Amino acid sequence: MSRYLDPRVDLVFKKIFGEHPDLLISFLNALIPLPKGKEISSIDYLPAELVPNTPLGKDSIVDVRCVDNCGRQFMVERQMLWTSSFRSRMVFNSSKAYVKQLAVGKPYDLLEPVYGIGIVNAKIFPEKEQFYHHYKVVNVEDSEDIIEDLEFILVELEKDIKLKGLTKLQHKQLAVLWLRFLKETRGDRTIGASELSQHAELQKAVSICEVGGYTDAELFLYERNSDAISTEKTLQNETRREALEEGRAEGKIEGRVEKETSIVLKMWHKLQSIEEIHALTDIPMATIEEILKQNGINT
Repeated sequence: MSRYLDPRVDLVFKKIFGEHPDLLISFLNALIPLPKGKEISSIDYLPAELVPNTPLGKDSIVDVRCVDNCGRQFMVERQMLWTSSFRSRMVFNSSKAYVKQLAVGKPYDLLEPVYGIGIVNAKIFPEKEQFYHHYKVVNVEDSEDIIEDLEFILVELEKDIKLKGLTKLQHKQLAVLWLRFLKETRGDRTIGASELSQHAELQKAVSICEVGGYTDAELFLYERNSDAISTEKTLQNETRREALEEGRAEGKIEGRVEKETSIVLKMWHKLQSIEEIHALTDIPMATIEEILKQNGINT
């Protein structure tokens, strides 16, 4: 029986999507709601590191970056452990790629769209069933009025991956299979043979995950990376538990409002994520935001 490495781990993810353009094209076309007739047909890989134009600027690195036949750029990032800064990092990296397209003195109409894709192995919005989130720059009074130059896709792999959440995609079934492949492949498990038989790209991706295709040095790096993820996840869970226990203990001697305020502030300083506080306490997100606002904390 074949055994598989986890495709979400850095080494394997970059081997699949950073070395095989056909697989990246299939993945992007499935996951991004591109206009009909404007799907990606070819790509060129770009450096994953975005170097700033000035010495004081901030470097940033994404997992996979490419430009397609239409000049559009795609930035793919995966996050094994959720942090509240991840969305900001996606916006930062995509915005930097957008700006760096244009040489000094060149007209702005040469700029091409940039798409940021974030694959997160966590529940970002635990109160929502939706696992696929598509962000655009839109007119708040007219959602059909769109600035098309920047778009973002955020996927929560820990939720139930199903067709219902992908109504606007042309290739919904393929999108589900790619996400299930990322979520389920490891050890002796992957998606079913009957599903794989319909898509050569997915068969190839699964074969790349087979343990036998990696050297001892690569397997050592894989295990080290996996251990680091497990250690960090344990530390995150301990921090959440301690913050919740401290907040609950102090809240016992206060009124309801004071109790909620105490819990929110303690957890904010340790977690810095409204979504995580809500998930652990069931305090409404609007209440959390109001408490933070009253205490001079901008979210």
